[in-house]
Amino acid sequence: PDAKQTKEEAKANGREPYILPMPPPNVTGRLHMGHAIFVALQDVLARFHRMRGRPVLWLPGTDHAGIATQLQVEKALIAEGTTREEVGREEFLRRVWEYKEEQGGA
Repeated sequence: PDAKQTKEEAKANGREPYILPMPPPNVTGRLHMGHAIFVALQDVLARFHRMRGRPVLWLPGTDHAGIATQLQVEKALIAEGTTREEVGREEFLRRVWEYKEEQGGA
């Protein structure tokens, strides 16, 4: 609901909010056409619903790149003949931050 109406009032008058979560860029900071298409589609949806009179919130989201980054660091560890469990939490985190820096992290 917008600032002037409750959730119940929004439902009653047909002006329920349209909310889009927006994930942040990848840890590498390297954008590709998939990112552009995704943002363009979100923009179209947000404008469409706003033009139909609904309050719209295009909300920046939380990290979605952590799993992919972990996978890449774990692959590197396997290539070295070890695992994240064997190197321990502190060393693994150090390597994750190192990977981010090597990849030109955003």
